[in-house]
This record gives sequence, structure tokens and C-alpha cells, in this order.
Amino acid sequence: MSMPDTMSSECHPWNRTTPDVGFWAFFTLATIHAVAVMSPGPTFVVQLRTSITEGATIGAVTAFGFGIGAAIWAAAALLGLAALFQVAPAALTVLKVAGGLFLAFIGIVMWRHAPEPAPMDPGAARTRRLTPWRALRLGILTSLANPKVVVFFGAVFVGLVPATATWMDFAIILALIIAVESTWYACLGVAFAAPPARRAYARAKTWIDRAFGGVLTAMGLRIMVN
Repeated sequence: MSMPDTMSSECHPWNRTTPDVGFWAFFTLATIHAVAVMSPGPTFVVQLRTSITEGATIGAVTAFGFGIGAAIWAAAALLGLAALFQVAPAALTVLKVAGGLFLAFIGIVMWRHAPEPAPMDPGAARTRRLTPWRALRLGILTSLANPKVVVFFGAVFVGLVPATATWMDFAIILALIIAVESTWYACLGVAFAAPPARRAYARAKTWIDRAFGGVLTAMGLRIMVN
């Protein structure tokens, strides 16, 4: 009499290692995510300034942090957090307020330190303020500051990820999200860490930092009230 239970256990999606999501579903997911990532938002502003002031290497680490943060929200969506927000919107509101305050804090710090000299001299690499660990943490926290991302992933997954998806499918999905997010922002970082961009930034650092700070603060407030 125990045979049906055994067979059911063996057929359970989480007990299978072969991916159940097709290639085109993975491709579509990666494409949708790439288009969404290219839309300017808080992560764009943070990456822009980080790459200009700290260089391409620190920019790449920050980009990887963005990828990890996005994957965390994607994992939450796969585990049903997006559905929870639908029935308990107060939880989403709390996260939006916390995330918005974090972004506003970063914006205010940028504004306050705008008049400081730009670290563009030859010894800047030795005295830069962001270590790789701090850059990674900044990337993760900035990405996590927008909880509406989990709602986006929830809407995408509904049409692309079947109920029979295996743990291998989930692993591939999260790896794709990290790869797409990190690659885009790393490329962006290389472009803005180029000498012409850094020289232009150094000439108008005060006004550029105040613009970055104002935009980031506005985005934080928008996340809180939208």
C-alpha cells in the first residue's frame, strides 16, 4: 500500500534533476529581464557614479552585487512572496518604505559630499573609499531597496515557469538573472570608468554629484509613495 506514496515522491518536481523548463522559456525570461535591466533606475545611478569615481574593477563588483540582489528577489518570487504581497499589501508597503529610505539616504550622502575633491590623482586607487566588499554590499542593498522587483518577477514567472519546474530549473533561472544583470552593469561600468568620462566628472563633480544625489533621493521617495 505504500507504493503510490513512493511513486508520488519520486515524481515530485523537487526530486527530479532534469530541467522541465524549455530552452525558449529560459531565452524569453533572459530577454525580458535584459530589457527591464536596461531601463534606468536606482541601480543605474549608483553604478554610474561608482564606476566614474572608483574605476571599472569596483564597478564590476558592484554590478555582481546587483545581480545577487536581483536573484534574491527572483528566488522570493519563485517561493511565492509575490503572491503573499497580493494578499498582504502591508508587507510590501513596509519593504517599499525601508527601501526608499535607504536610497534617499545614499542620495543625501552624495549631495553632502559633492563639494569634496574627486579622487582622480594617480594615488586615488590606493585611497578609494569603496573596498570590494563594500562595493558588493552596496550593490546588493541597492538592488534589494526596490521590493517591486519581486512583483515583476512574479508576473513573468507565471507565464514561463510551470508548476512542474525542478530545483535545476530554479538554479538555471537564478544563474541567468545574475548573469544578465551583472553583465549589463559591468559593461556600463567599463564605459563610464574610461578616462574621458572620469575627466568630465572631475571638472563638474559638485554639480554632477548633487544631480546624482537628487535623482536617487527622488527615486527613493517615488518607491515609497508609488
